[in-house]
Amino acid sequence: MTGETTGAVRLVLRVEGLFMLIATLLVYSKIGLSWGVFALLFLTPDLSFLGYLAGPRLGALTYNTAHSYIGAIACLVKGFFFSAPVFLSAGVIWCAHIGFDRALGYGLKYSAGFGFTHLGVIGKFTKIASATPIRQGE
Repeated sequence: MTGETTGAVRLVLRVEGLFMLIATLLVYSKIGLSWGVFALLFLTPDLSFLGYLAGPRLGALTYNTAHSYIGAIACLVKGFFFSAPVFLSAGVIWCAHIGFDRALGYGLKYSAGFGFTHLGVIGKFTKIASATPIRQGE
């Protein structure tokens, strides 16, 4: 399969995700926001799985949108510059979720299916990965 990260680079990206999770937990503890809210919202980005009900292409788009740091950092910036604790909390929790997923090896998805990620093939798809070419840009 082309388009996946392997070897030491994959390990670095997963460790980077772990460090993001740890950093966001430390930040969240210092800004004094509700841990109940953290627990309630931590898995919210995974609602993007619902996009897979419409097929793998839309599923990959919705998943990648919810699991990219772009929206999370936009929330952090808005929360910081406009003194909006709701956005600050959402941004930190969102970054924590992404870091957690990346540490576990759940990368951004290709349109070939949920199991085909930029961090490698996951789940039951590992058995068929060698038979499924992934073209760059999908």
